[in-house]
Amino acid sequence: MIRVGVVGYGTIGKRVADAIQLQDDMELSGVTAHSYHYRMRLAQEQGVKIFHLGNPESFAESNLELEGDIHNLLEDSDIVVDCSPKPFGAQNKALYQQHNVKAIFQGGEKADIADASFVAQCNFEDAVGKNYVRVVSCNTTGLSRTIHALQKAYGVKRARATLIRRAADPAADKGGPVNSIIPSLELPSHHGPDVRTVIPEVEVFTTALIVPTTLMHVHNLSVHLKGSPSTEEVVDLFRRTPRVRVLAGSDNIKSTSNIVEMARDMGFKRGDMHDICIWEKGVGIHGEELFYPQAVHQEADVVPENIDAIRAMMGISDMKTSMRKTDESLKPQHLKQATLMH
Repeated sequence: MIRVGVVGYGTIGKRVADAIQLQDDMELSGVTAHSYHYRMRLAQEQGVKIFHLGNPESFAESNLELEGDIHNLLEDSDIVVDCSPKPFGAQNKALYQQHNVKAIFQGGEKADIADASFVAQCNFEDAVGKNYVRVVSCNTTGLSRTIHALQKAYGVKRARATLIRRAADPAADKGGPVNSIIPSLELPSHHGPDVRTVIPEVEVFTTALIVPTTLMHVHNLSVHLKGSPSTEEVVDLFRRTPRVRVLAGSDNIKSTSNIVEMARDMGFKRGDMHDICIWEKGVGIHGEELFYPQAVHQEADVVPENIDAIRAMMGISDMKTSMRKTDESLKPQHLKQATLMH
């Protein structure tokens, strides 16, 4: 049983901690926090051990029972998933080195913090046995999943994407545009070069803008293929690609809010959508250029990647087995039962 600690218990950290507890080969050794937040009380009520990060006094009025500090958590862990906001992950790395504990960082950190950047279906083997791995950002994960599938099937000459980014997570109460659209003046946006840390052989150029929504990101992609598939063949490829979901035109899912509502109706916790969603009606080919729109749930798509990264780094599973175990564990119970029946 792998003992896993989670450093940072925010949007991603709480989801990763939940996912760890669903695995039959992992044990959550605890989570950390800088100061008291209601999330810590809820975690403790569910039996999660809480460790402080440097300031136990901030918990004085909370009635939480602290298990100790981050050093105690590291002593009880084989590996940690650092879900701290940037740049705290980089600052924490010295602690992990001091305790000789493997660590996973998130996509907000620079690529050179780790031995490898990671998207499970693209480069699982690059993380096997490594001490430090970076699970790339939600947007980079989304781009990597679909572009990698196209690269394997047909070859990709180059990919272009415009990222329409949400302004903030739903729970955020400050920041982000309210009555404006903010273009990224960075060319390319950082996402394209980041994809190449996972798929170095593909030329990817990205632009981005931020819009006043909280639910999901949307990518509009233009991919020049080496092969000449039909639109139907590309759609079938996406249907067979792990962690990609094709939204059938007949399902009448027209927006990101529809996708989130569908995830809630399917019973996924918090309405999380771990798959990258592609609108079937939006897939089209002009000459050798493929166009498609995809939606990325920024709170959820990297969660299974963190679980698979743990197995890769600890050397206990191959890619297909790990992804299958992870994906099955994250399904609502009624969907698990449907899988068993079939």
